[in-house]
Amino acid sequence: MNVYDFHQGTLPLLISIPHAGTYVPEAIAQRFTLAGSHLADTDWHVHHLYDFARGLGASILKANYSRYVVDLNRSPDSSSLYVGNPTSPVCPPMTFNDEPIYAPGREVTATEIAARVEQYWQPYHQRLVEELKAIRQRHGYALLWDAHSIASEVPSLFIGELPEFNFGTRDDASCPRAVADQLLDLVTSDGKFGAVLNGRFKGGYITMKYGQPQEGVYAVQLELSRRVYMDEAAGTGWNPERAQSAQALISQLLTRFLKARS
Repeated sequence: MNVYDFHQGTLPLLISIPHAGTYVPEAIAQRFTLAGSHLADTDWHVHHLYDFARGLGASILKANYSRYVVDLNRSPDSSSLYVGNPTSPVCPPMTFNDEPIYAPGREVTATEIAARVEQYWQPYHQRLVEELKAIRQRHGYALLWDAHSIASEVPSLFIGELPEFNFGTRDDASCPRAVADQLLDLVTSDGKFGAVLNGRFKGGYITMKYGQPQEGVYAVQLELSRRVYMDEAAGTGWNPERAQSAQALISQLLTRFLKARS
């Protein structure tokens, strides 16, 4: 199994999809609890949701391994993503619902974490770095769109229901506010969906690490509530009608992102 799949595009736009992977090596899967085996925190179908972007000319980097194996949107040393918050494990021990991923006594060790970072984390990020560099060489700048989704309600992470579109720019550090505001306005203008900028989700490690506007790289994370394109009540069900509507709007967002920087 390849660590990632990569599609080469022609635009100065790279879409990163770090959490849609579902593959777990058997030796690791055997140690999972029932809760861990469900892979509930997967960004279900996000790679299918963004498949249309190939036709736009975007490059797409998609992880194949589950975030329960290694979380590509965390620091390799598990340092906190936000000041004052607990650590953010690169190999998570718990699900978002605070359920153990590993059976008692079969938790991941420090040695194993280091090995997983080397085997799975580093290749993905190396390709990110290489592609952003290549895009900058071709176009003079690069746009990074980090694509995610999450359940509309996760009591352990936030209160109530999440807005449909959650943009993160690390409090404007990874992308100028004027550009992000255009994306926000595009979603909220017709009142169909709710949206927020730098709310509960401000962007993870990828946005923080690679969003360097002063060096010509703009980065935006979109955390999409699953109800926008899925039947959440049916578990992991893809809803074609909702997905088509979401794809049309995301296409507009990507086009606006490109125009705002060009």
